Amino acid sequence: MALFDKKKSFFSKLQERISDVLLMRAEIDEDMMDELEEALIQSDVGVETTLKIIGQLRSDVKKRDLWAPEQVKARIRELIQEGVDKGAAHQLSDCYPLIIIMVGVNGSGKTTSLAKLAHRFRQQGKSVLLAAADTFRAAAGEQLEIWGRRIGANVIRHQEGADPSAVIFDAIQAAKARQIDVLLCDTAGRLQTKKNLMAELEKMYKVIDREYPEADRETILVIDAATGKNAISQAQEFSGIGAVTGIILTKLDGTAKGGIVITIADLFDIPVKFIGLGEKAEDLEPFDAESFVAGLFE
Repeated sequence: MALFDKKKSFFSKLQERISDVLLMRAEIDEDMMDELEEALIQSDVGVETTLKIIGQLRSDVKKRDLWAPEQVKARIRELIQEGVDKGAAHQLSDCYPLIIIMVGVNGSGKTTSLAKLAHRFRQQGKSVLLAAADTFRAAAGEQLEIWGRRIGANVIRHQEGADPSAVIFDAIQAAKARQIDVLLCDTAGRLQTKKNLMAELEKMYKVIDREYPEADRETILVIDAATGKNAISQAQEFSGIGAVTGIILTKLDGTAKGGIVITIADLFDIPVKFIGLGEKAEDLEPFDAESFVAGLFE
């Protein structure tokens, strides 16, 4: 896929580490296993997930009579693909009307990702409406309006500091009146405390349940790939607030190691739905597990 051709450096760290370990050893032994374990952890694959992969690999070496480094590499590839591939769950809902709630910490690229997603729907011929429910971050509404003008989508917003749930309420009424296919809702990245964040999001969900129960719903967590292991705590925090149905992984450049995709898929069973690669409206690509793993090992 073109997605992975654009950012070869994203995969290079893990690919090179694994290849180096295998090339330096002529036989499979405990030292090789220890070095493979270290290579995975250094590439932002979490310790728990790494131990699971290496444990299965050790078992397979004995049961499958794996004796060559290339066989080990092929088996690691299989294990990683089995972990990240969530099948049809990687696809967004195709039931309309659809409400998408975007969550994530400030600086993750949440508002930009929402606009890119809206652009994709527009390209598919769907009508979209944007709700600027991040009323806490200065200029968040203005940022979304700039994107709205750029991609040709209307924005429902209130003044800074307004009740975010009131924005959601008004946006739902507008979406119903205009028979909008997709309502995309931006939300605050960080309030004063996690308790406030949870309460505000729960209030939004209640408004949606009451005002638009017939609409299908997705909650998308936006994660900056360069944050590494901090992404794990973000996934844990937001999963506790609402049913996160998917992840958009942003900022996949040379600083991102990529292993965090493997960890999140393993620990939280949440599918990565899209990859963000740049700042343009078109720079959002569907995640493909097979291409992802191919990029790691080619």
